[in-house]
Amino acid sequence: MLEIKPVEKKEKLSELKKQYFAQSTDPLDGMWLFGFVPISVHFGFYEEDTLVGYCCINGEGYMLQFYLANEAKTQGKELFTLIVEQNSSVIGTVNGAFVSTAEPQYLSLCLDNSSAFKVNALMYKQVNPLITGNKTDLELKLADQDQLTDFVKFAATNIGAPEQWLSGYFGNLIKRKELFGYWKEGKLLASGECRLFDEHQKGFADLGMIVAQSERGQGIATQVLSRLVSLANERGLTPICSTESSNIGAQKTIVRAGLAPLNRIIQIEFDRE
Repeated sequence: MLEIKPVEKKEKLSELKKQYFAQSTDPLDGMWLFGFVPISVHFGFYEEDTLVGYCCINGEGYMLQFYLANEAKTQGKELFTLIVEQNSSVIGTVNGAFVSTAEPQYLSLCLDNSSAFKVNALMYKQVNPLITGNKTDLELKLADQDQLTDFVKFAATNIGAPEQWLSGYFGNLIKRKELFGYWKEGKLLASGECRLFDEHQKGFADLGMIVAQSERGQGIATQVLSRLVSLANERGLTPICSTESSNIGAQKTIVRAGLAPLNRIIQIEFDRE
């Protein structure tokens, strides 16, 4: 008989997470994996006290990951349907899911139970060498701890993210030496991220950037991203990144930097009737 329990110590899931990554067909998005998944609530699936799977649900009631090991006696389709039909008193309400097309097993289960879906974001991976014409002398400077407030205010102003979350997020990037800034006359005009992976996807670097609203449309985004791609390539890593499906400008910039939109992040809605 299967039992569902909250998982407080996420390190218990390390082996299952490894298996989860192994079944993906392409690298998964770093922001979702290390920004959103860690702050979601995790639930373990147990058969006779043996941990055989898990899922995680964010604060809005959307599932972000679902995995059941091959050796589990429980059928994944039946368990998934039970959860999304609100029949688990432990997990509670599940409104929908976010899943990428690089997660075929999880995606299939989501589609089996979907009432509606839409593309949330495009996932990119480098498929071509950095175009010579895109190489730039634009200088990106590694951020230091004293600049944390500047980066937090910059991002809050230009993308509207909450400062408390940004402080923790950027603070961690600075400690890991993964946050860069483009400054001009003492003013921060763009931030760039070159996030590395510690356990999984070690051959990839997840890129991100923000350009000041006042500077957009002047080619800075292409220069910043091209420089980030160069930084990743210099380390022998393949760059990946993502952007919202509605952000046409960012999509053009990413393609110019030699990355292709090979996968999508899908927002699934479940029919709870």
